[in-house]
Amino acid sequence: MDGINLASSETVRNLGVIFDQDLSLNAHLKSISRTAYFHLCKIAKIRHILPQNDAEKLVHAFVTSRLDYCNSLLSGSTKKSVKSLQLIQNAAARVLTRVRKRDHITPVLAALHWLPIEHRIEFKILLLAYKAINGQAPSYLKELIIPYCPTRALRSKNAGLLVVPRVSKSTLGARAFSYQAPHLWNQLPVCVRAADTLSIFKSALKTFLFDKAYS
Repeated sequence: MDGINLASSETVRNLGVIFDQDLSLNAHLKSISRTAYFHLCKIAKIRHILPQNDAEKLVHAFVTSRLDYCNSLLSGSTKKSVKSLQLIQNAAARVLTRVRKRDHITPVLAALHWLPIEHRIEFKILLLAYKAINGQAPSYLKELIIPYCPTRALRSKNAGLLVVPRVSKSTLGARAFSYQAPHLWNQLPVCVRAADTLSIFKSALKTFLFDKAYS
C-alpha cells in the first residue's frame, strides 16, 4: 500500500476472542490455557491459608470465568480442543480440593457440582436457544431458529421441536449455531423444553446435563 509492504496477520482479536484463519480457535485456546494456569499457580501457592469458600471464589473469578467466556464458539469443535480446557478445569478442581494428581477427577467434579467443559458448552448453546425461542435474544439469533411443524397431525407437533438444517460437515457447517442449537434442543426432554421461565429452564437444564455427564 503506497509502496509499503504490509505483513498479513494470522490471528485477530475480537471482543477478547482470538480468531485464526481456519477458525480452529487454537490460538485462543492457547491464550486461555496460558492465563488460566498462571492464575492457578498463584492460587495454589496460597491455597493452604484460604477457606474453601474463598478459594472457590478465586477459582471462579480467575479460571472458570475464562473457560466459560464465549465458549459457545467451541460448539461442535474437536475433542482435542475441548480436552485442553477440560485439563484446566481438572487442575482447578485439584487445587481447590487438594486431591492428589493420581486420584480420579470425575468424582471430584461431581462433588463440586461442576459441569464438564463439553456440557458447559452445551448449556450455553441451549440457553441461547431458549432465549431465542421465547423472544429474549437478539433478532439475528431468533432468525436462525425455526420451529418444527409436521405436515400431518403427529404427536411431535406440540413437542417444541426445532428444524435441524442440512449442513456440510466437511466445511465446518455443523459448528454453526443454526445447526448446533436445534440439534441439541431436540435431544432435551419435553419437560425441560417446556419450562415456563428462564430460571426454571436453567435449573432443569443443569440437572439434565449433570445426570448426562455423571450417571
